[in-house]
Order: sequence, then C-alpha cells, then structure tokens
Amino acid sequence: MQTIKGPGIFLAQFIGDQAPFNSLDSICGWAAGLGYKAIQLPTTDARFIDLHKAAESKSYADEIQGVVQSHGLEISELSTHIQGQLVAVHPVYDDLFDGFAPEAYRKNPKERTKWAISQLHDAAKASQHLGLNAHATFSGSLLWPLIYPWPQRPAGIVEEGFKELAARWLPILDSFDKAGVDLCYETHPSEDLHDGITFEMFLERVGNHPRANLLYDPSHFILQGLKYLDFIDIYHERIKMFHVKDAEFNPTGKQGVYGGYQNWIDRAGRFRSLGDGQVDFKSIFSKLSRYDFKGWAVLEWECALKDAEVGAAEGAVFIKDHIIPVTNKVFDDFASSGTDASFNQSFLGLS
Repeated sequence: MQTIKGPGIFLAQFIGDQAPFNSLDSICGWAAGLGYKAIQLPTTDARFIDLHKAAESKSYADEIQGVVQSHGLEISELSTHIQGQLVAVHPVYDDLFDGFAPEAYRKNPKERTKWAISQLHDAAKASQHLGLNAHATFSGSLLWPLIYPWPQRPAGIVEEGFKELAARWLPILDSFDKAGVDLCYETHPSEDLHDGITFEMFLERVGNHPRANLLYDPSHFILQGLKYLDFIDIYHERIKMFHVKDAEFNPTGKQGVYGGYQNWIDRAGRFRSLGDGQVDFKSIFSKLSRYDFKGWAVLEWECALKDAEVGAAEGAVFIKDHIIPVTNKVFDDFASSGTDASFNQSFLGLS
C-alpha cells in the first residue's frame, strides 16, 4: 500500500485581484505557509499558467515548475473544468456558458466547442511537460435539461447524446494516452457524467478507454443521495484523483434535492468547509488507502457560511490529520509461528 499524498489545495476558488491571490508566486507562498504540499492549478488565467504555451514549450513548463518548487510545493494536477464544460453544451445554456469562453468565441457555439477541445489537447501535452500523471476536467452536457423524465424523453435521445459526447472526447482521450496522463472526470451535477451509471454509459461508448477515469468528490454524492462509500468499492480502479470537499443534506417538509430554486445558503443541500458537513472522511481515507490510491488529497473549498481563508487554513490541518500513514507489515507478525510449506502439507494431512 501507499500513503495518500497531501495536503493539496485547488486554487480555483482563491485566485483574485488582490495579493497574495493575484500571481502564481504569491499564492504559492500563501499555500505553503498554511501547510499545503501541492497546488492543483486551474488553466483559465494566464497570470498563473498559459496553457497553450505550456503545451508548446517544455522550457516554459519548467519555469512554472520552478516557481512552484521554490516554495517547497508540487503541482498535483492541472484543471480544465471550465474548458471541459464547453466541450459539450446544450443550446439552452449557450448564453450562460458564453461567459466561460474568450470573447472571440462567444455567440458562435461551434467555434467555442473547437476552442474548448483544443484546450484539452493542450492540457494533455502541458501535463506531460510538467511531469504530471493525472488531469481534472468536466465532461460537459448535452442532456442535462432532460435530467428529469418529464416531459417524456424522445426515444433514443439519451443514446444519441452519449454517442456524440463520446465522439467529442475520444480523440482527447487518445491525446492523454499519448501523453501518459489519466483524464479524470469530476462526476458533478449539470454534467452528463454525474454518477456511476452515467460514467459507465460513457465508458462503454469510448471502448473502456484506459485514460477515462474519475475525480472522486463525495460532496456531490451527498447532494444526490448516492452512497459515496460504495462508489469507492465499485470504481476504485478508475479513481485517480480526490477532491476533499464537505457537504450536508438536510431535507425538510418544504424542500429536498432540487432546492426550491433557493440560493446556496437556503438550500437543503449545501457545500461546507471541511469538518462542518456530513461526509465521513475517516471512512473515505480508509477505503482509498485500502485500495492503494496513489494520488493527492486536494482541498476544494466551497462553503456558503465560512470565510474562504479560514476554510483553507483549517483544511490543511484537516487533511493532514486524516491521511493514514500505511503500514509495511502485518500487525500480528509478532505471533507468527514461522511455519513453511512442508509443515502446511503435514498439518493438513496431505503428506
């Protein structure tokens, strides 16, 4: 077994215009000062990393690594959640998701999709240049407006949606395979890949591609009412990344999973800072350790109540305290009888 690496921190929720959150150097100093050992780096802000340049230039990637390593940190993974979202967008969301794309591609869904796909190809090469072995993304969604089966779905539309989704992602998966990097989909509401069933439907259509893997985030399963510990037992061979994020689900007589169109603070299901929600992290860390998870435990901080910097400071300690230093021997070795194969044969009456 291997001890889970960490703590790491996903920087997406912390990047801003004020120091120390406005440059790679200063935010790395901040993260290291809190006790983090790695950063998970989003790729939509060129102040932190120019994704295309990192794909084209190994020397530039080395410069990025140098800045990070100067603070005693590693890059755990790159993230293209935003670009992955834009690989597949149902037309009803075009105007809303246009804000995620560069201005040149807005009001032009086909060109926006081409740009997003090119970003994923860049991410494969950039990850290779940085010496990384996993990458985080979303699948995007062509079918989310049909999540509830009323009005009745047209016959074959789900199959057609997954066929198209697979067609868009298969060349990307091949690029990641060529780069030697696992592509990890965060199974997330609003994505076509949002639970185990949808992941299996996708996996079948991409030929069980070896690079089609999972970013495990139990908070999204709390909000769906999914058994998040069983998910590890079922899919541990495909789980290559881990977001440590807490959540709570407190249904009432007035609202449940769908939340009544309320803001996050007023929903039955809410994301919370680590330790403030309902996720059983002791069991999660135990299961992942038991299955020899080789990746990083990375804080993704989201909370409707607590201050972000407080959550980040508490999160480093929380993750550190939950990582299990795995043993290299059996606890009852002291009681070994020291027998051998011939004794076993004799004891069983076989010789």
